[in-house]
Amino acid sequence: MASQDWFDKDFYKVLGVSKDASEAELKKVYRKLAREYHPDSNQGNAKAEAKFKEISEAYSVLSDKEQRAEYDQIRAMGSGARFSAGGPQGGFEDAFSGFGRGGQQYTFQQGGGFEDIFGGMFGGGGGRFGQSSGGFRGFGGPQKGQDIVSSVTIDFFEAFHGDTMSLQTSEGRTVKVKIPAGVADGQKIRLRGKGYPSPDGGEAGDIVLTVKVKKHPVFERDGLNIKVNVPVTFTEAALGATIEVPTPEGETVKLKVAPGTPSGRSLRVKGRGIKTAKGTGDLLAVVQIAVPSHLDDTAKEALEKFASVAPSENPRADLLAEAKR
Repeated sequence: MASQDWFDKDFYKVLGVSKDASEAELKKVYRKLAREYHPDSNQGNAKAEAKFKEISEAYSVLSDKEQRAEYDQIRAMGSGARFSAGGPQGGFEDAFSGFGRGGQQYTFQQGGGFEDIFGGMFGGGGGRFGQSSGGFRGFGGPQKGQDIVSSVTIDFFEAFHGDTMSLQTSEGRTVKVKIPAGVADGQKIRLRGKGYPSPDGGEAGDIVLTVKVKKHPVFERDGLNIKVNVPVTFTEAALGATIEVPTPEGETVKLKVAPGTPSGRSLRVKGRGIKTAKGTGDLLAVVQIAVPSHLDDTAKEALEKFASVAPSENPRADLLAEAKR
């Protein structure tokens, strides 16, 4: 999992150790520096936060035997060597070598900040150094491995119905990810214990995926409801009609348009929206009156005759009055 910027980073210098430093020495120095620069102890100090991230990155690489050996080899090659994307090592910063279906390719980048690495330096229960109530990881026990944080893009129907994906990691592991039915755009899915291993025998990190849902040309999500704009003719809206409306399941349902239905009115179909463990939404068919762009002479004459006998009320009267308030 070589990173392109390994050429330009001296992790031994960052930790202040020699290139032949033992694992025990690395761990001891890392714990000391991590406690000194941890953001919880340096509130609002951007330099300390940046230093902490730098220290964490260095230790993450050097504490892993395989990564350390690879790092040493790369550094020995000198700054003139470079990898090309898509080569045997995969992408420079890809945590996954990619996964997909039907030619789709998804790449994942290493993530997880300092909070992921330590699970909270002082613990969620107000613990402090030396206390058993969730103190600094490494002092009270092995530290958790880093999380892998990334995103995956799916289409509207995959989000509606749910899906199962296979992820192939750069280490050759296959990870199954179940996308639950009704997943929302921006929702996160956490796969516990599927991230990077702990450098000192603790529990592995997690995979955290942010789901991005592509927009659909017809259906639009609104909470647990699904909206669909349905064009109707002026005659159908004025006199009433029965129309067919598509649903996300691939079927159609018949709806009655009442006489005098205005544009923008929603016709509700119960239980045909998003289905999740928290509830089920409805399908909202929003009426949009379609105005013909071309009329022949006969149609124009008939419409003009209608206008002469239609009610003379001004449909914008309320709008004009409200605008003056």
